[in-house]
Amino acid sequence: MFILLLTYVKPLSEIDRLIPPHVEYLEKNYAAGTFLFSGRREPRTGGVIIARAGSRAEVKAIIAEDPFLIEGAAEYEIVEFHPSKTAPDLDAYREP
Repeated sequence: MFILLLTYVKPLSEIDRLIPPHVEYLEKNYAAGTFLFSGRREPRTGGVIIARAGSRAEVKAIIAEDPFLIEGAAEYEIVEFHPSKTAPDLDAYREP
């Protein structure tokens, strides 16, 4: 499992321009079962995505398709973790 932390490096006006293609990117990855949760950070300095993927290389290939990254509007930090404990409603995401 991966936490993807986005940090905006361009003005919000540029981010707002890229929201429609970024949402398409998110929807594609939700449909593929890769993205589980996402949302913007507060204050609005970036975003957070919780993703499920087989490897860091796979995650890097996925984020390379994000219009925010392609346009140099955001940077990504990738945090890999193994969810060994979950709330009961999220048991399906628990890893050994």
